[in-house]
Amino acid sequence: MVFANFEELIEHVKRAPNCRTVAVAGSNDSHTLEAVLRGVDEGIVNLLLAGDKEETLAILKALGRTVPEDTIYHAATPAEACDCAVRLVLEGKADFLMKGKADTNIYLGAVINKEHGLGTGRLMSHFSILDVPSYHKLVVPVDGGMVPYPTLEQKKEIILNTVDTLRSMGCDTPKVAVLACAEKVNPKMPETIEANELKQMNLRGEIPNCIVEGPISYDCAMSHEIAETKGFFSPVAGDADVLLAPNIHAANILGKSLTVSSFARMAGFIIGTKCPVVMTSRGASADEKFLSIVLATAVTNG
Repeated sequence: MVFANFEELIEHVKRAPNCRTVAVAGSNDSHTLEAVLRGVDEGIVNLLLAGDKEETLAILKALGRTVPEDTIYHAATPAEACDCAVRLVLEGKADFLMKGKADTNIYLGAVINKEHGLGTGRLMSHFSILDVPSYHKLVVPVDGGMVPYPTLEQKKEIILNTVDTLRSMGCDTPKVAVLACAEKVNPKMPETIEANELKQMNLRGEIPNCIVEGPISYDCAMSHEIAETKGFFSPVAGDADVLLAPNIHAANILGKSLTVSSFARMAGFIIGTKCPVVMTSRGASADEKFLSIVLATAVTNG
């Protein structure tokens, strides 16, 4: 990973020659508007807002802010707002998408619409990146938001999606740790068997532009000292960029454990689409929404 923390990522984005544009689906949401306006203030993004115009203007007034009215596209319902925001991306007016006041199923419905959505034919997966105070660089636990119980082939696709995204940010050869509870293949533990198969795919060139290690435990992936104590030697040990969890529950628990109990900061979006699709959780802070905008901007600038 080329960035030690989010501050480095923010400075990188600020130095980019082009200012990207975000299309907000459901702009009548105060927390989303606060995050987007912070991005505007810091020169990171331009904005286009799709949502109830009267409610959006009222929120802007309460925030003491104004935007050009031609950047607000009135949509009477959340579904119309999502369709409008997707259309702005497809028409080249916006570079990426962000969810505001819209139910997730409505938002994703517009994204995956076969006739006028943002699908590419690839598996859509969730990309989350964490700034963990005790770790020396940003780290990416996947997939905690999209694919519930990935098959071996889906795990391969998640790695490919994630590696492509990191390479667009300047990380040439991401180090991928395929997590399990042990470092040895155990026939009674399918997770260890699949981890080893993914490693072999990488060695055969089927998963290029990265180093895949597995099975590997979380402690070995994140600590040189622990890996050496266990006699586990790998370029990924203690220096992992990506933590591939066995399923959505493990990845989700890992991400929330690090943010809630270890004070990590998080950003994320959906990948495998024509552009980054920012979709933060209902409990996401304004900071997480802003950092997700920064992250999406970094990827679209890549």
